[in-house]
Amino acid sequence: MMQFTETPPPPLHQIAPFTSLPMNKNQIHHTRPWPGFPTSKDLGSFGDANCMEQLLVHCANAIDNNDATLAQQILWVLNNIAQPDGDSNQRLTCGFLRALIARAARCGTCKMLAAMANAHTNLSIETHKFSIIELASFVDLTPWHRFGFTAANAAILEAVEGYSTIHIVDLSLTHCMQIPTLIDAIASRLEVPPLVKLTVAGATEDVPPMLDLSYEELGTKLVNFARSRNLMMEFRVIPSSSSDGFSSLIEQLRAQHLVHGNNGEALVINCHMMLHYIPEETLTVVSNTNPTPFLSFETCSSSSSLRTMFLKALWSLDPTIVVLVDEDADFTSNNLVCRLRSAFNYLWIPYDTVDTFLPRGSKQRQWYEADICWKIENVIAHEGLQRVERLEPKNRWVQRMRDANFRGITFSEDAISEVKSMLDEHAAGWGLKREEEDLVLTWKGHNVVFATAWSSAEVT
Repeated sequence: MMQFTETPPPPLHQIAPFTSLPMNKNQIHHTRPWPGFPTSKDLGSFGDANCMEQLLVHCANAIDNNDATLAQQILWVLNNIAQPDGDSNQRLTCGFLRALIARAARCGTCKMLAAMANAHTNLSIETHKFSIIELASFVDLTPWHRFGFTAANAAILEAVEGYSTIHIVDLSLTHCMQIPTLIDAIASRLEVPPLVKLTVAGATEDVPPMLDLSYEELGTKLVNFARSRNLMMEFRVIPSSSSDGFSSLIEQLRAQHLVHGNNGEALVINCHMMLHYIPEETLTVVSNTNPTPFLSFETCSSSSSLRTMFLKALWSLDPTIVVLVDEDADFTSNNLVCRLRSAFNYLWIPYDTVDTFLPRGSKQRQWYEADICWKIENVIAHEGLQRVERLEPKNRWVQRMRDANFRGITFSEDAISEVKSMLDEHAAGWGLKREEEDLVLTWKGHNVVFATAWSSAEVT
């Protein structure tokens, strides 16, 4: 369990019931989107996941084609079969239903749908700012984050053995929740306690899960926690954003590297579900004088993408180890339907897993699923710079790392054993598999999260 965990969090935020959509009944009965379009009496046959996915695809096409009549008809069906308190497929589909209506409201092409969306204030997703205790409990609910924490910490411990100073650059979606366990491991397993330097990027994006205190306050707590484990820690926040490839962070790390070199210091770059927020379609620089250049989303060669540039910049810093953990899915397509299909066939997993540890109707399930709804809405309803959920699958990240001249590090048997022990604390559906040098968390045989480790050193 996380070191900060004390008691389970109270209910935090909830998804309001999705009430019946206003419909023009003449349109519903007189115009059908395809032969056999159902009436309210035979909606039961549309309850399986494949049918729900097809309905969502048809609805997405209708919205993008400005076909309000067809979109309304399909939304009527979806609204009757996708209950926000139903089974996992229904709740998943309800999330996509909300996102499609939000897209109609934002694009403004379907005036009828936009008006409908604006009339439904309950479409908004209420996200919560977590306390440290609540966030620690949140990430402990499933192996979704703990898998990466456990694999990364094991690899980091092996890589930094023998160093008197360990500099950890933590790029993590979970706001340093991995660090207490790593501090504990460093204090108990390394013979000579090293000096630990922790650098974090003070991100400006409001991406869930969100924290209810500043990084400076968080740093004070982490330093005190390290002191309680007889470790000296220095904490630094560098305001830096994923939207420009963490350019401020890279600049400061590079400046430090040029002045001091590694100087016997282990440099650890820990990337936990954060790099997919770096835009991957970019790079158009409008102003060369602006330290944070404006970026517009235009197709360009992979050699000039921010993700490629970021990884090459990391390699130039000669890190001791880079750990890259992320979700194994592809949300990068410019085509809405392709993106919808990919998201639907990946995000069923958290809805399915939540049934194993939170009871139906519980407030905890509602705030847990609200964060998933936020992800769905960002993938479906937004475009351009606002669409920040741009997951790439493991094979693409592996190729990116190799193209940046990184060399893969194989996870040791001890690391694998620790991950397996952690998974034993959770539901039986979770599994672990090895793919070459990498580890992959699975749910019922489906890939969920991958963990990879890399070195900048040349092969000897």
